[in-house]
Amino acid sequence: MLRMSKVLDILAAQLNPVVGDINGNLALAREAYAEARTRDADLLVLSELFILGYPAEDLVLKPSAVTLSMAAVETLAGETAGGPAILIGAPWRDGDKVHNSSVLLKDGHVAGRCDKRELPNYGVFDEKRIFDAGTGAPFVFTLKGVKVGVAICEDIWFDRVPLALKGAGAQVLVVPNGSPWRRTVHKERHSTFSAWRKTGLPYLFVNQVGGQDELVFDGSSYAVDDDGTEHQLLGDFEAGTAMVAFDGATGSFQSGPKEELTTGWEAEYRAAVLALGDYVNKNRFPGVVLGMSGGIDSALTAAMAVDALGAERVWCVMMPSKYTSSDSLEDAKACAELLGCKYDIINIRPGVNALDEMLSEQFAGTAPNTTEENIQSRLRAVTLMALSNKFGHMVVTTGNKSEMAVGYATLYGDMCGGYNALKDFYKTEVFELAKRRNTAIPRGALGPGGEVIPVRIITKPPSAELREDQKDEDSLPPYHVLDDILRGLVDLEEDVDDILKRGHDAATVRRIEHLLYIAEYKRRQAPPGVKVGGKNFGRDRRYPITNRFRDD
Repeated sequence: MLRMSKVLDILAAQLNPVVGDINGNLALAREAYAEARTRDADLLVLSELFILGYPAEDLVLKPSAVTLSMAAVETLAGETAGGPAILIGAPWRDGDKVHNSSVLLKDGHVAGRCDKRELPNYGVFDEKRIFDAGTGAPFVFTLKGVKVGVAICEDIWFDRVPLALKGAGAQVLVVPNGSPWRRTVHKERHSTFSAWRKTGLPYLFVNQVGGQDELVFDGSSYAVDDDGTEHQLLGDFEAGTAMVAFDGATGSFQSGPKEELTTGWEAEYRAAVLALGDYVNKNRFPGVVLGMSGGIDSALTAAMAVDALGAERVWCVMMPSKYTSSDSLEDAKACAELLGCKYDIINIRPGVNALDEMLSEQFAGTAPNTTEENIQSRLRAVTLMALSNKFGHMVVTTGNKSEMAVGYATLYGDMCGGYNALKDFYKTEVFELAKRRNTAIPRGALGPGGEVIPVRIITKPPSAELREDQKDEDSLPPYHVLDDILRGLVDLEEDVDDILKRGHDAATVRRIEHLLYIAEYKRRQAPPGVKVGGKNFGRDRRYPITNRFRDD
């Protein structure tokens, strides 16, 4: 007599919800559910906190946000009669507690709920601030004879929840995620999760995709058999769905062809492009405007903006002063033309002259210094903000992580804007990304292929061009030296002595440490930008502004 396998058909939905858009996210869930019905799925799996969006931060503390999220889920539950079951993420109030939950909808009603137990409270996460940890018995339900255990994101970064689910009889784990991308994320996920594969539990990892302020989510949803065989169900940085069948008899998944993930510079570039595009689109800006200096930072930012939004939504503005070189004018224009975006020149000399006259009495008897340099930068910011106010385009700033670290930027000048696509890229990484973008067009990019950043922009010495013959290295160490020091101080939280062991000059290291600390007040006023590396300036690194500590 033949024994029939217990096969569970699951539609994994890797979607891009918008935080706070409960009705819009409900519509996305309904679209996915319609597909699940059409494809005869038994279960639709949506990502962590899907209905309200992740991370919702202090929105969860707003009672109406939780109430409306629960109501939307209950409405969706009523639509499941005679169709597949759904696992959907939502904030859920239970008495005086609010949980980060994955809710099972089945047969026209809410059939069960898994409350997240391991609440992350480090780095970019602060879930203990807004959620109560789940307690009680592990959540296991039976569907088509298969016992399904549910664990939410952080729950599988430690073995407590997987082992409890195994003990409760689960044959497979379904893991809804809001797992943000960073350079090392794939290595971290796979090495960490493999630690408890000894349990023999296969699992399905379903992650969201898209940008949310300082975070970007890659998706990269996949499944793992009980023997460790991986099935890459969906790619990275793209929304989509995938059918996967779990065979309870063999402990294995059957799926379509394996998807390939992007790596290296292309992954970093795509992450930044997706984050920028979603920030602009989700906040409903018609496009972006940026200062095009003829330097590498603004050129790369313009390329990212065109790749994210299309050339028709990107406006580049060159704002020369008396210190702007002819090379910079030529390079800025050439770059804008290669990218195919709108380009204007607005000379700031009349504004500089006007301010010189306005301040002549107060400045009499003083020598020119950084004050006059910063006036130029701030006039450019006023110009861009005027265009933004008049036409609605968001100002994109162009400073890199090296500059942000040491304060080599003008507050209310080149730091003025709504978003910074390069905020977490060191200067050496900016050069590398620019070179790479000229050699290959990343997947999903809306911009043209070929050379989009003139080679001279990449090869010429960087300069702010705020005084005669100015070069960045007049004020800073060479960027390869500076960036190595900063990686130690910022990303790795190394002591000065550890950095000195790599052969750096002691006076230089201590100067950079000092500049890093005194620039904190600037960074607190800087626009957001996506996290790509070990530790970004913003929600990931929180240092006091008033701070006399030095690692002497």
